[in-house]
Amino acid sequence: MNNDQNPRSEQPDGGAHAAPDGPPQPPAQEVTGRQRLKAGLWPPRLSRAQLIVAVLLFGLGLGLAIQVRSTSDDSALRGARQEDLVRILDEVDDRTQRLEDEKQRLEDQRAELENSSDQAEEARKQTLEKERQLGILAGTVAAEGPGITLTITDPSGAVAPDMLLDALQELRAAGAEAIEVNGVRVVANTYFSGDAGDVQVDGKKIEAPYEFSVIGKPQDLEPALNIPGGVVQTLEKEQATVLVEQSDDIVVDALRPAQRPDYARSSTP
Repeated sequence: MNNDQNPRSEQPDGGAHAAPDGPPQPPAQEVTGRQRLKAGLWPPRLSRAQLIVAVLLFGLGLGLAIQVRSTSDDSALRGARQEDLVRILDEVDDRTQRLEDEKQRLEDQRAELENSSDQAEEARKQTLEKERQLGILAGTVAAEGPGITLTITDPSGAVAPDMLLDALQELRAAGAEAIEVNGVRVVANTYFSGDAGDVQVDGKKIEAPYEFSVIGKPQDLEPALNIPGGVVQTLEKEQATVLVEQSDDIVVDALRPAQRPDYARSSTP
């Protein structure tokens, strides 16, 4: 038989293979398991039911996160003793009562003004009383009344300005009506600056011991400083000593000069 007419070609291993009809084809690449997994996951193919479940799970996770944060914020109160919780509740009730009293006082003033036979004289009296009250708040007149004296000694020089500011804010929240710190009258825009051991109030340097003279209801002011995690505990952690004394006669006589506004003018003709 003629070998030239045989369409098969001999291979080195002796096997016979069909001759290719066209150009040689590259071998097919083997798909790895990672490639198959990637192709199955991306792009995502979500059904409507899967999308609803995903939204519900997201909402559940968000709710749990908010609950955990709320629980953390309330941890100080959860660890408080029963008598401390009762005292905090009493303080909140007292604040509410003060607001109710102020509301009633304003309503009484309005009624007196409306019913007075001499409305001009009544208006003048109320104006003078309001001027006196605003003078106390602005620090332009002296004040006297019941309250407390808060004395903070700082032997290690660790009491920072923000700690004194926290004490001031607690006193204000508890109903303090007039405050003086080391001979400096506290007003609405009072600020503390400097560093621990080098404190300034409204730009004036003050030195320890820091003494707050506070006019207000003593039964509200003192508990506000002693709440769990409050001012007293924070200062004591810095090795400071805190002394609170109640008194029926606190004098706040440091004054601020009356300042005329640069631009504002009364709109009353």
